[in-house]
Amino acid sequence: GGRVLFLVTNFIATAEQAQGTCPESPSVLDAQCTADADCPVGSPVAGGNGIRTGRCVMFNTSHSTCEVHAWCPVENNTLPRKPLLAEAENFTLFIRNTVHFTKFSFSRCNALQTSDPSYFKSCTYHPVLSPSCPVFRVHDMVEAAGESFGDLALLGGSIAVRIEWDCDLDRAAARCQPRYSFSLQDRRYNFRTASYYWDSQRRLCRTLLKLYGIRFDISVHGQARGAGTAPGGLTADHPAAFVSLQATVVCDLVLLYLDAKADVYWQEKFEEVR
Repeated sequence: GGRVLFLVTNFIATAEQAQGTCPESPSVLDAQCTADADCPVGSPVAGGNGIRTGRCVMFNTSHSTCEVHAWCPVENNTLPRKPLLAEAENFTLFIRNTVHFTKFSFSRCNALQTSDPSYFKSCTYHPVLSPSCPVFRVHDMVEAAGESFGDLALLGGSIAVRIEWDCDLDRAAARCQPRYSFSLQDRRYNFRTASYYWDSQRRLCRTLLKLYGIRFDISVHGQARGAGTAPGGLTADHPAAFVSLQATVVCDLVLLYLDAKADVYWQEKFEEVR
């Protein structure tokens, strides 16, 4: 099974008025122009925000771009140099996982079974010092995946969290513990969302948010083994095979040497080669 968690670490907010016409952003290469002929009517701007109106207009004192039909002003793609939520590296994720091996009627949870209500508020997972604590620090998870939080939080990213159970049921149940591994899936991850409202002039407006963050894809894998499984079953078959062999030998001895028609059976069982 799998579960996805998303932690926002950076964002860009753009307040836009109702749909209309406005100059495309100069950061979009396909929108740059010097004359109206560079902006054919009805053609979309590749990687841009709308359809060209046919006009080349001034975006600012140093750039001219094609005018487009779009939400205005167009989206601002300028990112801050540092994550806006840099303190998110000290956030923690509580990942509770229970596995069921129905064939053995055995269940196991990755969290320590305790009656202390303050335990999960104070513990942090550590593979040696605290392996039964299901509370993971974001900074530690990112580093375990081979990345630095500052780099990943700026443009977002995706990390795979793998929980693996390998249980020997011939041993104490307490020794059945999960193993955690973390790996980087993508160094960029973002998505957009918008909130819509009416302004004082009854125009439909929206605030566009482009959210950057760290996505955690959690998957669980497991296997269990113990007495009575395949190896034990193969061992149980050996006596039956030995009994079958004994019965065949006894029958041959009786028919070949003790039966009244032993010579007929001998001729049928063996062929003399001259």
